[in-house]
Amino acid sequence: MVSFSRRSQIMLASSAALFLASCGADDVASPGAGAIDVVINPPAPTPTPTGTPTPTALTAAQFALATTVGSASGSVITVDEQLALVNKGTNNNVNGFGATLNGVYPTSGTSLATASNPQTVLGNTSFIQNTSFVGAMSGPNDNAFSGWTCNSTAATFLNSASCAAVPSIGSGGSAATCPTGTTDAGLVQGFRACRLPTTITTDLTLPKIAGVFYRFSGETKVGTDNGVTGGTGVTLTIQPGVTLVADGSDSAVDVLIVNRGNKINAVGTADAPIIFTSQQNLKSDGVSDVTQGQWGGIILLGRATTAVCATGFTNPCQQQIEGVSGYYYGGSNDADSSGTMQYVQIRFTGFEVTPGNELQGLTLGGTGTGTTIDHVQSHNSSDDGIEIFGGTTNLKYFVVTGADDDGFDVDNGWRGFMQFIIAAQKVSGATADSFATEIDSNGAEDLTPRTFGRYANFTFVQQAGTNPAPSAIRLRGGADFAFVNGIVKSPTTCVNIVASEGTGDNRTTIRAADQAKQDAGPPTFNSVYFQCQGR
Repeated sequence: MVSFSRRSQIMLASSAALFLASCGADDVASPGAGAIDVVINPPAPTPTPTGTPTPTALTAAQFALATTVGSASGSVITVDEQLALVNKGTNNNVNGFGATLNGVYPTSGTSLATASNPQTVLGNTSFIQNTSFVGAMSGPNDNAFSGWTCNSTAATFLNSASCAAVPSIGSGGSAATCPTGTTDAGLVQGFRACRLPTTITTDLTLPKIAGVFYRFSGETKVGTDNGVTGGTGVTLTIQPGVTLVADGSDSAVDVLIVNRGNKINAVGTADAPIIFTSQQNLKSDGVSDVTQGQWGGIILLGRATTAVCATGFTNPCQQQIEGVSGYYYGGSNDADSSGTMQYVQIRFTGFEVTPGNELQGLTLGGTGTGTTIDHVQSHNSSDDGIEIFGGTTNLKYFVVTGADDDGFDVDNGWRGFMQFIIAAQKVSGATADSFATEIDSNGAEDLTPRTFGRYANFTFVQQAGTNPAPSAIRLRGGADFAFVNGIVKSPTTCVNIVASEGTGDNRTTIRAADQAKQDAGPPTFNSVYFQCQGR
């Protein structure tokens, strides 16, 4: 390319010669022989498009984890067998990689895998919705989880406040009056504390009153339990926007228990969720992003069937719920109702009573299909986000953020469906056996009802940095499961399928369907996008 200065000199010389010639100056000296060096830089060649790089395929050992239970080495499901089970399904991608998620949101509105019709695959058209995308959300602007959730480093949602922020209780606590059925417990951080009775024996409604929160202390019970044939029929009703607070002023474990035959009716709205939290959360900077284990959580008990029975409680089967003593679940009514929880946050829960005996954000024990659970978030539980012991309750729009152990833990013969669920694990500090979902039957693999679950439109973000880090999905105990339209992201392996009984083709978790054993056959995966090994 000719430089600008050189082009200017040539143009000026030419103009001057023309000017002199026009004036008759024919004898102007010629510049003489010579040449002007003109340097031309050729344009850089256009690079050849390379397209999207193809990732190296994961090995079976990178994708799945094989586990030996006790000395039953013959029951091991190999990593090759686990990968083959996934590949047997349709529209699965086991080699996902790259910046596909922004937290729990897909970075694009284009589905990460071709979606399947979950109604067709799972066979439940009354509860399961048909969708055209994988994961719990359709894209970066999906607002299905907006407002009623809270934000943390585990996951953020559109138009939601921080989980550590003081709930919107309102002003005017000093002049507020506690409603009938509660007791005035004075002012806390300028808010009026209205204490719930230890045992709620008649229907009680907690209205939204500016400046008022409701406090519970120790084992707070809704109704009493008259066994599998009845209950006292008490309902605790909580209005939108209400905040309920665990006392935390003494060593007692604060937990809200809804006994069999009684109900909770906690129905918030997207703009005014109901918040269960700790008293520390009433103070600015009273909690942080790592706060957990400040109270015991919520327990709903019902009279639906369960597989594991306590001694002397086999007709019908009943079992004592984990975490507290003397409270039972189970019965024979799979349509039983323990009430409704919608648009609810449960913050900073979890408590280890003894090793292996813990309380979590929400515990369901033998609750039936009449129990409605949707639009609920369990945040920063020091144990599981939710654990389900038996029963038949379905879940929809359920979020677990920052759990120290599992996101969704199901066992003891739970038989149900979940759709639009998210498990976003805490970045650090999770236990060595924390999974986005842990599915089993406590090792009693041929008890009935057999654990039978169906997940549709799920997003599991596993972030535990323990060594070795657990898989995102752990399926064991002979449980029957189907996974449809999901996203699984893990820093290590994605799947851990385990059997502890049987050998060869008779290994419990992957053996062929057997109606006599209520066995639906091996787990199935359809339209699941796996992004393993931190890729």
